[in-house]
Amino acid sequence: MGMGAAAAGRGSASPLCCCQSGSASSAQRPYIGVNYGEVADNLPSPDETARLLKSTSISTVRLYGVDAGLIRALAGSNISVVVGVANGDIPSLAADPGAASRWLSANVLPFVPATTISAVAVGNEVLESGDASLAAALLPAMQNLRAAAVAAGGGAAGIRFSTVNTMGVMAQSDPPSTGAFHPDVAPQLQGILGFLSRTGAPFMINPYPWFAYQSDPRPETLAFCLFQPNAGRVDGGSKIRYTNMFDAQLDAVKSALVRAGYGDVGIVVAETGWPTRGDAGEPGATVENARAYVSNLVAHLRSGVGTPLMPGKAVDTYLFALYDEDLKPGPASERSFGLYHTDLSMAYDAGLTASSSTAGGGAAQPSRGGGWCVARDGATDAELQADLDYACAQLGVDCAAIQPGGACFEPNTVRAHAAYAMNQLYQAAGRHPWNCDFRASATLTSNNPSYGACVYTGGGQ
Repeated sequence: MGMGAAAAGRGSASPLCCCQSGSASSAQRPYIGVNYGEVADNLPSPDETARLLKSTSISTVRLYGVDAGLIRALAGSNISVVVGVANGDIPSLAADPGAASRWLSANVLPFVPATTISAVAVGNEVLESGDASLAAALLPAMQNLRAAAVAAGGGAAGIRFSTVNTMGVMAQSDPPSTGAFHPDVAPQLQGILGFLSRTGAPFMINPYPWFAYQSDPRPETLAFCLFQPNAGRVDGGSKIRYTNMFDAQLDAVKSALVRAGYGDVGIVVAETGWPTRGDAGEPGATVENARAYVSNLVAHLRSGVGTPLMPGKAVDTYLFALYDEDLKPGPASERSFGLYHTDLSMAYDAGLTASSSTAGGGAAQPSRGGGWCVARDGATDAELQADLDYACAQLGVDCAAIQPGGACFEPNTVRAHAAYAMNQLYQAAGRHPWNCDFRASATLTSNNPSYGACVYTGGGQ
């Protein structure tokens, strides 16, 4: 496939496509967060944004700086906040513990405990910036800020301090078992990883399957990136078959952490997303693909399955981004990652409405529809066989009934077996309309396809 190591930049993900892991259940519920970028001149007011967030199942918001209005508007809510330290502030914070105390006093202490500030991201993509002096100042700045927070006590004492990296910190990520950090950043990164390990803070990374698809715009790659049916790719080292890119990128990072001697450090996805539009040279930037990626990612995280190297531990993930940002430079895609338009309407349904969450503990569950998912007229046997193989390999899908002797084995046709398996996956994934797409080879029906002893789960459950 010609997949090399990830390059630098926000979307510099390797074109490696990823996996669906085994069958572990999650004891730790993941949170799904969102990035709040403000490079725009048409953003809703802080109060309007806070009301929007409270209407969703989003449980945490990452800011790139400190937005006092929004932080205050989220006071008393169940939504926590990650605030950011500007790259330009890092040298002074590193050089002077007093500057770190003053920064904390101005940007954190006025808001806690009324608003929960869970973490501070010290700088953004510093190690990949090419600025050696800035990279060298990163760890001392993090240390000084944490010391100031511990000294302040109260709502500040438990705040975690980390920094956000792109996949550009990786020298190798394909296949995942060979994941390794780039030697150019290794000296600074080693000290930072030690700090994260000692303080229980996560390694924050920005995997973007979208950018990987740009470097390999084939249909099978798109299916890998969008969590859609595909044949998967086997990691020659671990022998694990990966069927979605998100998991493979995370496992590459996990492998790199283990290789660096810090396998105990957790991973947080600080950014990931898919644009709804792009320029002529940006294939795949569509509303439909954005919906497929984000909604399938949300369902994958909520399943708690984790990744093959981190089973049963869905990684806490911040989606990029809450709104489109009309003033961002670069290609059209850079201005088009919003889950919502700035008039507060949905760009697409990602399964994040408040009805997607249960009241107890905020455990998010996909909202449910009705009906059954069956094979579409006109779908070829080859398409249906691929869908059948994919569906039966997914967590929560039981295809025993279409095995010889099973209640749904007859008629013994690819179409009949695929329809049963598709419906099983549709029901298990939460009965969203997009769970019954299978690249246009399936369709929803209100007519119960059950027959004899063969029972199709579904209907209005």
